[in-house]
Amino acid sequence: MTLPISPRRAGELSRRSFGVLAAASVLAACSRGPQTADPGAPLRVLAINHVWTQAIGRYLPEFEERIGRRVVMRMLTADQLTSSFNVKLNASATDIDVMTIRPLQDQLMFARNGWIADLTDRVEGDTGFRWTDFQEAPRERSTVGGAAVSVPVVTERPALYYRKDLLEDFGGAPQTLDDMLDVALELERRDEGFFGYVGRGQRNGAVSQWSSFLYSFGGDFTHDGRSGIGTPEAIAAYQYYGRLLHEAGPPGVTNMSLEQAMPIFAQGKAAMYIDADAIYSNFLDEKISTVTDTVGFAPFPAGPAGSVPHNIPSWSLAINEFSLLRDDSWEFLRWASSPQMVARLQSEGIPGARQSVWDDPETLASFPAELAETMRVNAANGIGHDRPDVMQVGRARDIVGRPLVSGILGEDVPAVAADADAEFNDFLVRDNRQREF
Repeated sequence: MTLPISPRRAGELSRRSFGVLAAASVLAACSRGPQTADPGAPLRVLAINHVWTQAIGRYLPEFEERIGRRVVMRMLTADQLTSSFNVKLNASATDIDVMTIRPLQDQLMFARNGWIADLTDRVEGDTGFRWTDFQEAPRERSTVGGAAVSVPVVTERPALYYRKDLLEDFGGAPQTLDDMLDVALELERRDEGFFGYVGRGQRNGAVSQWSSFLYSFGGDFTHDGRSGIGTPEAIAAYQYYGRLLHEAGPPGVTNMSLEQAMPIFAQGKAAMYIDADAIYSNFLDEKISTVTDTVGFAPFPAGPAGSVPHNIPSWSLAINEFSLLRDDSWEFLRWASSPQMVARLQSEGIPGARQSVWDDPETLASFPAELAETMRVNAANGIGHDRPDVMQVGRARDIVGRPLVSGILGEDVPAVAADADAEFNDFLVRDNRQREF
């Protein structure tokens, strides 16, 4: 019996294996000899428990009829999925065929470890698949070292959620970050428990949403392989975000991630909130929201470099390198990410990655009209990452998040950013050595 291990322990085991895993996989394959799948074996999909997976599950019978093979889909939480991948793929397991992975969290490590199949010939050689129909930012995020290793199926951008009743006198949603700060400071009544702005402030969890502020100030996490968090643009973004939450946000915000910040806006205690567009339904649910009739949706406000939000694939499909059913696995990817399926699911409220689907207004009809336009604009302006593109993502977010917290606390951001910049540069040297293929 295999004993369960914690995600942290699994991560440690994975990191220790970097230097030898590729060679070990080759030796293991040689020792097993040629293998073929049993004709009656099911196609096994190990997936995240997510609205996309639940939706695609309803249509599995039509795919089973298409390939003449049964499909078994197992859905896990994100932590369970990480642990299961680390255990099974380290052992070159063949009982997983298709995987849902996080391109910005898992993909680089999985590719480095030789765990996911190179799909380049399939996505580029299959003219009916129309690889170039996928939006540029999610499509680029699906590659590692020039090779396509996943296909994006769920996308996400930030949205500005705002109180239409309160911002009416200000001309509606702010168009610029400067305007947003001014309005937030004007509306905050902190002594009465009402805030001009609420957002993530927790050191690690805030980085992904802060990224759009960073890009809109003209910065990025790295430049030419070196840290970018000590640049004037990054420092300005840290200072802006710090002031916004320090002067207009709730107390204790440095301990807040999505789960703590979202209810503050939903309960009518903040005028504005920027977070993932995927959470919009929380503000329309009368069981948990008091702002169902007053919430508005707007694109990310423009900074000195314009409005530059992220447009990321939050979940993608990949094929296990050790699968014995690669052709059927590819057929699953083709089917699940086809224009027809993406249009069907986007019409049900699950944003996909195909531009042709986004260009069809009917696929956005299930979203509030203002939100649909917000998503369309942010997708057009967005870039494909919301965190550093590194092997050890969690550690990188901790380093990058340190000046962010300092800004919220009203501390000396340039000094802290300089120290974090040096630490991040040292980290990148080690991380770049690990990611060499």
